[in-house]
Amino acid sequence: MLQRIRFTELQLLIVPSAMTIVGLLTIYLASTRDLDWEWRDIWVSLAYMGVVFFISLWLSATGFKGDQVIFPIVVCISGLGLLMIQRLAPDLNEIDPAAYGNLARNQIIYMTAGLAMLLGVCTFVRSLGWLRRYKYTWAFAAIAMMAATMVFGSEYYGARLWINIGPFSLQPSEAAKVAMVVFLAGYLAENRDLIASNYQVGPFRLPPLPYLMPMLVMWGFSILIVVLQNDLGTALLFFGVFLSMLYLASGRLLYVIVGLATFAGAVYVAYNLFDRIGVRVQGWLNPWADPLDTGFQPVQSDFALASGKVFGTGLAQGHPTFITQVHSDYIFSAIGEELGLMGTLVVLLLYLLLVFRGFYIALMARDSFGRFLAAGLTTILALQALIIIGGTIRMIPLTGITLPFISAGGSSLLTNFIIIGLLMRISDPTVTR
Repeated sequence: MLQRIRFTELQLLIVPSAMTIVGLLTIYLASTRDLDWEWRDIWVSLAYMGVVFFISLWLSATGFKGDQVIFPIVVCISGLGLLMIQRLAPDLNEIDPAAYGNLARNQIIYMTAGLAMLLGVCTFVRSLGWLRRYKYTWAFAAIAMMAATMVFGSEYYGARLWINIGPFSLQPSEAAKVAMVVFLAGYLAENRDLIASNYQVGPFRLPPLPYLMPMLVMWGFSILIVVLQNDLGTALLFFGVFLSMLYLASGRLLYVIVGLATFAGAVYVAYNLFDRIGVRVQGWLNPWADPLDTGFQPVQSDFALASGKVFGTGLAQGHPTFITQVHSDYIFSAIGEELGLMGTLVVLLLYLLLVFRGFYIALMARDSFGRFLAAGLTTILALQALIIIGGTIRMIPLTGITLPFISAGGSSLLTNFIIIGLLMRISDPTVTR
């Protein structure tokens, strides 16, 4: 029995679990300045810790043999996200109770549901063969989900991304990106040798276009729909994942060069066609040109990051709610203000560890499909973190996607936990192919 216990995972879970308890205590004490607060409020961190340890013990009891490091890393990142949402929710609720009244509660619900989905994937997904077998079904499902958003979706801030079902809002593009990676992994595993080859036409050596075409068509349709939805952040994410997986399969730098060249041309066209892109670029280059309107959030974000200095102002001691979308697009700025440069470096290090572990799982996978699937899923998380952090600190224009496991958001949080569940399942040597 002792041999089945995941001791490494349990030991690594101690620090993030303690962090959530100490962090939540710090937030409440710093907010009230005294001890007159409800002790029942501590249930948030205690419940989170209980769910996390239950999952680890369940995996031990069921004999799960997957990776023991990636789950504690995710628990640490999502625990920090839980703390930040708990800290921001009361202030945002005072600003607009109708919009933010249930922010903290919803985050807890979605995080619990995400952990349940992770556990479900690790427990019930016994084979990866069915994912590979129905690769075209996954591709068409991804396109159908995004097309449905165009028809039935609701528009917010100029983008049609959400489908409202009662009191809940779903973002189908989050699930679509995973479905598209499953398709790419299956197709590349089946046609890798052909894609990496070329053929002679006179003096020229051309890539195998007939074998690239199905993949290019599926990817092109998805990008077109995303652009029509005005969701350019997801379009950038799709493009980056596609190009990365194609390079992993072929090892040909030419594909990367051609892809980046076409991307540059597409960006120029989009800049001239979509006013929203022009506003984003202007806010990136010179937010002070309109600091009270289009440049308001970038300016406030810069102030927040600068005021944090090295060690930050302390939890609940800053003013991050001056930024309108601080709970989603700009939550990294809130971390920078209250935890300082050291806090942001820790966040970056955690993401680096997560990406490193994901690619390690890909490297150790026993077959090409598992290898491509793990690499593609890890690339989703890596690019998503890179794009939103780069936009927050104004290295690139802000695209409006979530910071994985930290930003408020239901669909994104659920999808990211499913990604981790799949990575853990891929790492299990007992899983059938």
